[in-house]
Amino acid sequence: MTDAGLDLVRVKHRQLDLDGMKVFYREAGRKGAPALLLPHGYPCSSYEFRELMPLFADRWHLVAPDFPGCGYSDTPESFRYDFDGFADFLDRFTDKFGLGRFAIYLHDFGSQIGLRLAIKRPEKIAALIIQNGDIYEDVLGPKYAGLQEYWRNPTPEGRREIADAVSEEGFREEFLNDVRPELAERISPDLWKLHWSLMDDRRREIAVDIIAGLRENVGWFPRYQQYLRDHQPPTLIVWGPQDGYMPEQSARAFLGDLPNAELHLLDGGHWLLETSLNEVAPFIRGFLGRVHAA
Repeated sequence: MTDAGLDLVRVKHRQLDLDGMKVFYREAGRKGAPALLLPHGYPCSSYEFRELMPLFADRWHLVAPDFPGCGYSDTPESFRYDFDGFADFLDRFTDKFGLGRFAIYLHDFGSQIGLRLAIKRPEKIAALIIQNGDIYEDVLGPKYAGLQEYWRNPTPEGRREIADAVSEEGFREEFLNDVRPELAERISPDLWKLHWSLMDDRRREIAVDIIAGLRENVGWFPRYQQYLRDHQPPTLIVWGPQDGYMPEQSARAFLGDLPNAELHLLDGGHWLLETSLNEVAPFIRGFLGRVHAA
């Protein structure tokens, strides 16, 4: 590969100003190529996609921003730290960045944020890649039990339990989740060490508010499902079923609304790109090559 070709596939680390807010993002590939937007999950950042992005930069333009209050982006007091606020951020970010139409990777809370953007701006969405992002309440996994109890009875003690989980050990548990020990060995401690080091009191408060308020987001699940039924976007579902929050049934539920979706259950868990990237990548390349290529 030429020097120019090597530079194209390298991930660049950049910032832009969005209405006075510093937004950090990772970028790879050629501007003007078919775009893939990569919103991250909790408690991560664009770091989630650091190894995925170079694999596709030969044909696609990949952009992964850090949400406000996450990663290396600012934490402005004036920002609305809820799912509508984050979806509006993605809308403004893609407009500022010049992404008119793109495929979007939906994972963890980025899945619901991305779907709110899709509901608001369906003309922007060329295709969906869904990876361990839940929108079906009846198939939520057993790790949701504590949160579901809090939603039924939101006591101060319950909120304190949520706050206790927003910790370095809580982050470690989020990243390891329910994967088998030999797969857990593939998940670097850098994930929880790095992201916990970026937390401060304000960011921790924001995280607690978001988690405690997830009941409102579950109330949106029928709207996300309706969007899928109405628009039938080309969709690839790649899923790690070793996930205490979003097991295999959570993946299969999408087929009720997207009967033409392509589904692959892989040997991994919630952070599939950490444990199973080499297995996931060919499915993504084949899918994007069919539905979102120049």
